[in-house]
Amino acid sequence: MSEPRSRLARFEDWLARNALLVSCALFVVALAPRVWIATSWAHEAVWDGHYYHFGAQRIAEGHGYSDERVTPTRVEWHPWCHYPVGYSGFLALFYRFFGASVTVGTLAGALVGAATALVVHRLALRHTSNVRAFVAGLVCAVHPGLVVYAGLLMTEPLAALGLVLAPLAYHRGAEIGGKARPLLGAVFAGVVLGLTTLVRPQSLLSAPLIGLFAKRGRPSQLGGWKRALSVGLVTTIGCVAVVVPWTIRNCRVMDGCAFVSTNGGWNLAIGSSPHATGRFDAINGSDGCREVTGQVQQDRCWFDQGVKWIERDPVRWLSLVPKKLAYTFDHQSFAVGYLSQADPDAWPEERRARYRKGLSAVQYLLLGAAALGTLKRPRARRLGLFAWALLLSLVGLFATGVLAEPPTVWLVAVGLSVVGSLAAFDGDGTGIVPYVAATVGGLCVVHAVFFGEDRYQIVVTPALALLSAFALRSAPRPPDGQEAGPPLATDASLEQP
Repeated sequence: MSEPRSRLARFEDWLARNALLVSCALFVVALAPRVWIATSWAHEAVWDGHYYHFGAQRIAEGHGYSDERVTPTRVEWHPWCHYPVGYSGFLALFYRFFGASVTVGTLAGALVGAATALVVHRLALRHTSNVRAFVAGLVCAVHPGLVVYAGLLMTEPLAALGLVLAPLAYHRGAEIGGKARPLLGAVFAGVVLGLTTLVRPQSLLSAPLIGLFAKRGRPSQLGGWKRALSVGLVTTIGCVAVVVPWTIRNCRVMDGCAFVSTNGGWNLAIGSSPHATGRFDAINGSDGCREVTGQVQQDRCWFDQGVKWIERDPVRWLSLVPKKLAYTFDHQSFAVGYLSQADPDAWPEERRARYRKGLSAVQYLLLGAAALGTLKRPRARRLGLFAWALLLSLVGLFATGVLAEPPTVWLVAVGLSVVGSLAAFDGDGTGIVPYVAATVGGLCVVHAVFFGEDRYQIVVTPALALLSAFALRSAPRPPDGQEAGPPLATDASLEQP
């Protein structure tokens, strides 16, 4: 007589039978609070959101991506690309059919957030158990920081969707026709990341990482790495190919060529100027670049100026790295600041402080859980000692960081990216773990070079939600004489509670 199955095992079976229904339910759960935020909290597009909204209006009206110059006699319109075009182009699709209002834009953002929860769930199903996948989708659906962003017109949630949609597109493309077609999957992922690069240019760094999903076999087997490199290369080429038409447009109508936008040099100068603080700090003509005639020339001038400042005092520039990463990971305040700027009467200081504290606390917990997601419970005693050392190190970093005043958790993000990236060499076929970890590492590197702001962490928050569902997963036990393949779909996540 067989023993009765645990509740967790029965829940796993139910989730497996109703996977599509669960995905749709997570979409609805994510959509409902975002729609409420989008319709009741959004009042005005401020800060960078003002420019994204304005650019979307211009595109929706058929004038292209352009801005205005007011002269004593007339208003002149001319091509523009200081900010990436992708988000404004996305909003323009909705503005064209539903009207160019802030509420239409925030409702579009609500759809993006709900779709992200669905995608996280569908992607997690391919790499872990149904229970863990459900947890990943649910965390993404109800995460307060992601929900609040439905009231903002900012690029980060759309870029975050692209980073988790690309691996899912790879899996879908690689399965067309019922055969393994990794290069076709790479093309699919490349298209998604190309569109995402038009929203946030740094997304290009994730294109080679798609190759991690094609790697199979033991770490020492060269064939697996060749396949991974081929897929990563094709994905990168596909990503660039999607962007190139926009680059050609810039070369044709601007005062020079710009791959996506003309704010890279500006951002480098902000992060390296003599008065740089580690976060956004406006620069102007008194800092240099007084005489420029076009956007591309201005961006190149600021890039050259930034390089000169770094060469002049590299020690000071490097000393700002901890501050830049602290501004990126140690708190969550941008959404509150944006909303209070748009509607000051609704956000007195007491309410702002309460929301900043709450959003930051949730993000700390997510980052800690995601750090645990880079580890697994090993079976070998020797490896177990090493894993315990890593576990205690990450827990120590997290505990000391959260208890510090002010909290300092950016080291957890750095440790997560290093430890998780090493999973690419363990041979268990878990491509999602090193993909997320390396993506977080890329975020750290980019903002260590430029400058930090807490809104940039939103770009990887859905991926962190996915990674958190892997916390302390069981190590796979391959059959004797066989290689370890993709283990997590049959991971011992049915373990007894």
